[in-house]
Amino acid sequence: MVAKANWSYPTAIRFGAGRIKELADACKATGMKKPLLVTDKGLASLPITAATLELMQDAGLGRGLFSDVDPNPDEHNLADGIKAFKAGGHDGIIAFGGGSGLDLGKLVALMAGQSISVWDLEDVGDWWTRADADAIQPIIAVPTTAGTGSEVGRAGVLTNSQTEMKKIIFHPKILPSIVICDPELTVGMPKMITAGTGMDAFAHCLEAYCSPHYHPMSQGIALEGMRLVKDNLLRAWQDGTDLEARANMMSAAAMGATAFQKGLGAIHAISHPIGAIYHTHHGTTNAVVMQPVLTFNRAAVEERLGRAAAYLGIGTNFDEFYEFVGELNAALGIPANLTALGVKNPDLERLTAMALEDPSVGGNPVEMNVENTRALFEACF
Repeated sequence: MVAKANWSYPTAIRFGAGRIKELADACKATGMKKPLLVTDKGLASLPITAATLELMQDAGLGRGLFSDVDPNPDEHNLADGIKAFKAGGHDGIIAFGGGSGLDLGKLVALMAGQSISVWDLEDVGDWWTRADADAIQPIIAVPTTAGTGSEVGRAGVLTNSQTEMKKIIFHPKILPSIVICDPELTVGMPKMITAGTGMDAFAHCLEAYCSPHYHPMSQGIALEGMRLVKDNLLRAWQDGTDLEARANMMSAAAMGATAFQKGLGAIHAISHPIGAIYHTHHGTTNAVVMQPVLTFNRAAVEERLGRAAAYLGIGTNFDEFYEFVGELNAALGIPANLTALGVKNPDLERLTAMALEDPSVGGNPVEMNVENTRALFEACF
């Protein structure tokens, strides 16, 4: 049975097969009369996007589309999106797609009415208070992958093209007002994207679960999110039309992004600079470095991951959890290391410095420093 439900955590979520048909009603509920649909280049020409634009047009909402969004969007993509938003006289954003389309759509909504630089709103301290909150446009999020969970997040990741560093841009008001989670939209995902995005969801849950910060609600969500991935990712990868597995993976993705307010860690601290410099797929990169990070953190998480292994039904100890990750990666065709992923001649000193600047390091259960972080990078190649 494929679930259908309305949830209000952490925002209003309309969950279920076919619910994209409620897009016009969602626009009405948020006051949008002429929304701009923001998605990525690859998704723009696919039938699910064409069908969504038809829904908009039939409801008298126009068919505004911006799709000049790279896999790791940067400030140039953002500037072009803002220009399209203003030129079209739009009054809201439909963020549509995977992490890149969702993140950039949210940031267009954030920055279209601001007079400051987007870099002034990096997730540092209370920098978000620099924004004019009243100028932020309404957002509806429609995920078409099951990985990043950006549809339920209050931040967007943007690559600085000058420094080649990924920055997390934060404001509480870019949490979408309404999310439409329709698993039918994920049916056409290629196997590689199903695998990478699914392992991204698992990485979010795993790092949140292992974070040393106190947040019991996130802890429980992270644990159940890992179980949903364990039970459903391989099913969705093997049969893309398995709607039950697709739906459960959409839930796991949203759960991971809800849980990681407890913290992320070394997986993301390593993955962010690798993706920014070498343009690798984020979720796949997370999967590649997951086992080396588990080894890196073993002393701090061994007992905790033993309990997780028991809950997931994969064993009773750290080693069995570690082996499960390796077996799942292998079954999904995930590259064995960063070299196999295509990262050649890495500048380890630069990567180490960038990783240690990433905000994810603060949630890692083992303190990261220059020496151990460089050694961790070496272990990933």
